[in-house]
Amino acid sequence: MKQLTRREVLKLGIAAASLGISGLPRAAGWPGRPVRLVVPSAAGGSPDAICRLLTEELSVSLGQSFIVDNKPGGAGNVGMVDLVNAAPDGYTIGYGNVGTLAINKALFRKLPYDPDRQLVPVALLGYVQNALVVRKDLGVSNVKGLIALAKSKPGMLTMGSAGNGTTGHLSGELFKAMTGSSMTHVPYRGSPQAIQDLMGGQVDLMFDNLSSISPHIKAGRLTVLAVTGAQRSRLFPETPTIAESGVPGYDIVAWGGIVAPAQTPRAIVAQLNSVINTVLAKPSVRERYAAIGFETLTGAPERLTERVARETPLWASVVQRSGAQVD
Repeated sequence: MKQLTRREVLKLGIAAASLGISGLPRAAGWPGRPVRLVVPSAAGGSPDAICRLLTEELSVSLGQSFIVDNKPGGAGNVGMVDLVNAAPDGYTIGYGNVGTLAINKALFRKLPYDPDRQLVPVALLGYVQNALVVRKDLGVSNVKGLIALAKSKPGMLTMGSAGNGTTGHLSGELFKAMTGSSMTHVPYRGSPQAIQDLMGGQVDLMFDNLSSISPHIKAGRLTVLAVTGAQRSRLFPETPTIAESGVPGYDIVAWGGIVAPAQTPRAIVAQLNSVINTVLAKPSVRERYAAIGFETLTGAPERLTERVARETPLWASVVQRSGAQVD
């Protein structure tokens, strides 16, 4: 079976977009055994929730088990190294997101993997906003109040995050840079641990994906001040954006998709892209994703490549402007 180069994937995407990917060749006999989906973050976080919903649907559609394998650590580097070193046979795929495909290029002087050369795109899944939340007893109810409190106590407020280099981390760093406030970053090995400490009062605030933080907001365990995108979230229509809360120009969302090791057979990439698009087009699946604040997208593999190319310089600017560093 002919194997796939990155250039061929781009051509494949263009052909799929114009002719319909369902017309591309199917991979004979694939999948003949369980497929591992490497998620480079902790169980219980936003990427984990997104991928578990997807694997559930893929298992039904393809009649074979798709198993989530959480590999947290190193701002996603641990999981991505595992992925690029896997056999390119279609039985190991991974979740690549804004952090591992774009942010880390600027955050690390030397990455232990090359996302542009050692991975091929399969499908862009969608995007999710972050929410700015504070512990219930912090005594602030809006963004302006938080800024005033942070400026009155420079460096005293603690800002948890799902880890160094995550959009939660950089959302906070950009917020500090744009508001002239000072807070101390406390990185965790995933959202669940950070959220637990936030609710327990060990940290004061955090920025986190709506996919993982929304249940705690709805349950009244945390106070939401704003969302990070350009538009309000459908989940919390009464919650303002940070931009409309007095920080004009602030706009951050997290996105992610499925990638595979370089040289993965083109027929497998085509078949997987086709099935993922079919799954994401289901109203029931869209509703389940919408319930956790994740907005789904469909399209050819190149759509993920284009997103990475477009946003890599933007995130490099955010990293530089915020002064974010790997702690």
